[in-house]
Amino acid sequence: MLVCRRAVSAISAGSGRGAGCLRGRRLSMAKSKFEYVRDFEADDTCLPNCWIVVRLDGRNFHRFSEQHEFKKPNDDRALHLMTKCAQTVMQELEDIAIAYGQSDEYSFVFKKKSRWFKRRASKFMTHVVSQFASSYVFYWKDYFKDQQLMYPPGFDGRIVLYPSNQNLKDYLSWRQADCHINNLYNTVFWMLVQRSGLTPVQAQDRLQGTLAGDKNEILFSEFNINYNNEPLMYRKGTVLIWQKTNEVVTKKIKLPKEAEEKEVQVTRTRTKVVPLHCDIIGDQFWEEYPEILAEDS
Repeated sequence: MLVCRRAVSAISAGSGRGAGCLRGRRLSMAKSKFEYVRDFEADDTCLPNCWIVVRLDGRNFHRFSEQHEFKKPNDDRALHLMTKCAQTVMQELEDIAIAYGQSDEYSFVFKKKSRWFKRRASKFMTHVVSQFASSYVFYWKDYFKDQQLMYPPGFDGRIVLYPSNQNLKDYLSWRQADCHINNLYNTVFWMLVQRSGLTPVQAQDRLQGTLAGDKNEILFSEFNINYNNEPLMYRKGTVLIWQKTNEVVTKKIKLPKEAEEKEVQVTRTRTKVVPLHCDIIGDQFWEEYPEILAEDS
């Protein structure tokens, strides 16, 4: 007991020798007999030279949107909140080359050569989902000013690897096509419920077996709505990319031979996450932003 007290006194007094001995003991203690349990951890390293896509979806958002009184068929507040959360994720994880979102889902594409988290799938997924979910709660009040968050939302995630640029483009095309199909259906469905007075079951029966042309005809002939004039955000979803933008900021500087500081405007170039609402199925988008798929991006 006396030896232990003397050792503690020596360390407290700043004895390098005592501190070194303690550090050595801690290092040796780190390798305990229990360390074998690490052998049960599965190797989830993502394959090299593949695009890593993390897609998250809102968990039971049908009930969540009803209880929080989302506007139907689209609520701008909810869509903008989702985009804000996705922007936050991209700003925290800068190896994301592009993201795409619609409704209650977002896909994040990590660069082919990314070495973040040693390419461990579990790390990619948990970082993205946790950052997104916490941002959703954090920024809720900025978009739903008069609506209290009744309970915390949940999101699930999955990871898919795509070896070629064409595979990745086809994946994003699939998600945008899904956005169009769902939004067209929801637009007609809610018009039938809200303006024609049909019950949800009756509206569903009315639309059963209809094609896109039939839905467009219902919108135009019964509600005077041209679906092509609906906001692009609803029809195309939201694409997030990195873009260089010029910002004009006011800066105080002190000029030679002058006692007081003066305010001057300075233009700075910054790289920001910018939302776009455009077609990504055709070639035009990829030709306009070739840096997204560039190997050295």
